[in-house]
Amino acid sequence: MKHLITTILLGITSYTFAQTKPQEQINRAVYNRLEFFINSQLTDSAYNLASDSFKTQYNLPRFTQMLEEIYPLGRVKSSDILSFEKGLATYRMDFDNQSYEVKFAADSTLKFSTLHFSPMDTAVAEQPLIAEKTEAPVTSRAMDKDDFLIDSIANSYLKQANTQSLAIGVVKNGQVKTYFYGETAQGNQTTPTNTSIYEVGSLSKVFTAILLSNLVEQGTITLDQPIALFLPDTLKKNEDLSKITFKMLANHTSGFPGLPDNLEKTNAYNPNDPYKSYDKKMLYNYLSGFKNKKVPGEEYEYSDLGYAILGDIISDIYKKPYDQAVREIICKPLDMNNTFEVLDPKKKDTLKVYNKDGQEVTPLSYHIFSSASGLKSTLEDLLKFTSAQFKMPQTALENAMANTRLFTFFLPPDTDIGLAWHMNLLDDLTIYWHNGRTAGSSSYLALSPDKKSAVVVLSNSALPVDEKGKMILDHLLHAK
Repeated sequence: MKHLITTILLGITSYTFAQTKPQEQINRAVYNRLEFFINSQLTDSAYNLASDSFKTQYNLPRFTQMLEEIYPLGRVKSSDILSFEKGLATYRMDFDNQSYEVKFAADSTLKFSTLHFSPMDTAVAEQPLIAEKTEAPVTSRAMDKDDFLIDSIANSYLKQANTQSLAIGVVKNGQVKTYFYGETAQGNQTTPTNTSIYEVGSLSKVFTAILLSNLVEQGTITLDQPIALFLPDTLKKNEDLSKITFKMLANHTSGFPGLPDNLEKTNAYNPNDPYKSYDKKMLYNYLSGFKNKKVPGEEYEYSDLGYAILGDIISDIYKKPYDQAVREIICKPLDMNNTFEVLDPKKKDTLKVYNKDGQEVTPLSYHIFSSASGLKSTLEDLLKFTSAQFKMPQTALENAMANTRLFTFFLPPDTDIGLAWHMNLLDDLTIYWHNGRTAGSSSYLALSPDKKSAVVVLSNSALPVDEKGKMILDHLLHAK
């Protein structure tokens, strides 16, 4: 696989992708990179995005001549897709005083095979500002090429209807930068900060996997032990549970479905807060009658239920609640002071959250599902967490973190699974990543230990941020 931005996490039942078709998403991703190179007047980099078939028609001198007719127009102010049909996109590319129609096609290798500029007759009207989405300056430093690209990607996300804010952190060759955009609540004209608290959704699973790996590091359990050994005697009678191991829970091959079929059968079930009344008793009732429809260890199915079970067992072994285990075993050693389970509505930097329709929603109460999706954190904490992944393991915790990134299962066509982490090759680099989504938030974290580079993207909107995070990491790993 040539580029990370083609990677799609299969089987995440709690996640929905953007409504654009995959071919259009790829087209837009390659186009955005070309636009950045045009703005930066990096002709060679732009030409390297071209497919071999394009290069046979346009050699570098001819391609350079074409772009040198574009460069005097200045920076691209905006680009909008006008149509997309059979792999060919038509974009409107707006400069200060001129608009161009751009015909653009990208192939499966993320190279463009068609590029044609045609001046449009109508001069560009002044683009209106989006009043409800205030943008903070990146920092007081002089902006560089990375800043311009990340600004472009962030603003393209915020131009979508019903988005609110973004907090983006990047690590490039060990150096950290942060970026903040939008509003923490509709109309408050307040941008997020390093300590703004976001729901991170399924990024919680990475923390749960580290707690599991830490128990292995301590010699308390092994990954291949059956989970039934750590369940009540009444559940040990279920032979289907005796075939499921800790590893199978952590890499989604246990055979458990995404959610239990008795989730809606609690007395106080509320579809707007579906996990709130689901407790240990309901979970054990489900497990007592569980019949596995799959062969454990042989098939991947993303399962919040599996991680709820894993978190419950881990908490029992540690003899402390899940939230306490996370804070004491992971967060305290890493100096992460704002990562926890239960939100304090009085806390200054707690953001309001919004669903895909732009409506404010109440954060869900995850309770026993907290180990699957319930953690909240800040950009500052997650950058500390990410940077810790780059260290040569010396402590028990660092060894536990490193061991979550070891291969445990292959998911065709090109994804390896560790413990929670999903792994893909980008050229010759291994990328470790996970995403998250709640009713009103979305998150994405990906890292390349070999390059000591990473990206964290947090949003208080349910509209996914994966595509934007992948584009940023792809740029960080390819920028010279």
